[in-house]
Amino acid sequence: MSIPLTRLGGRAFNADDHGDDTEREYDRLRDLARSEAEKRNACFDKSRQAYSAGDGARAKELSNEGKSHDARMDDYNRQASDYIFRANNAPGRVDADAIDLHGQFVEEAERILEERIRADRARGQTHLHAIVGKGNHSAGHVQKIKPKVEELCREMGLQCRTEENAGRIYINLQGGEPLPPQHGGGGKPHGGQHQQQHGGQHGGQQQHGGQQQHGGQQQHGGQQHGGQGQNQQQDDIAAMVEKVLPRIMRKLEKACCTVM
Repeated sequence: MSIPLTRLGGRAFNADDHGDDTEREYDRLRDLARSEAEKRNACFDKSRQAYSAGDGARAKELSNEGKSHDARMDDYNRQASDYIFRANNAPGRVDADAIDLHGQFVEEAERILEERIRADRARGQTHLHAIVGKGNHSAGHVQKIKPKVEELCREMGLQCRTEENAGRIYINLQGGEPLPPQHGGGGKPHGGQHQQQHGGQHGGQQQHGGQQQHGGQQQHGGQQHGGQGQNQQQDDIAAMVEKVLPRIMRKLEKACCTVM
């Protein structure tokens, strides 16, 4: 499937230091993909024309040629996506709990982020900072990645929130309300500690409240049920006394008369 040739931001490499070589290689791969897309479209147009002219064999030949260009386009785009992702997410460039999506097409960013979310959740990570850009260099200054990230989180049942840095989104991988660090550093120790501590306290309150309420209901219900059982027992004893006592009295009276 072809990918729309639009991407996040004006620069694919999210750094100003010595990034020209990286940017040039990225642009070269994207240009190759764009060239293959143009050739593909030309082949498909000619294929339709040949088919309309009644030349089915030529139409099929051009269609197959267009599919080949389409496959090469996808391959170049995949190379560009992998290349810029490795550059932007190299060790030391982003925190361990963050992912930089600069330079990705919307569909590429969605695929990469979904894979990362699933992997982090499997490892027990509590949160993830997605760097999506502010849209300053996009057409109309519209953020393209951010809405897709929010949509993906909804589909996966996760909560997310834009951070103080509008180019970052905090994703709660535990499925609860997003609780980003107060200071938008995004470092793993600080962010993880804050999330775990706050989330743990919040979860503890929920658990305690649930136990207290549920336990209280059980205790109250137990007392009520016990009181009803006790009253029923007393009624049964009284009925038994009323039934048996006359017999005992008659026997006592008979015994008394016999002795006398």
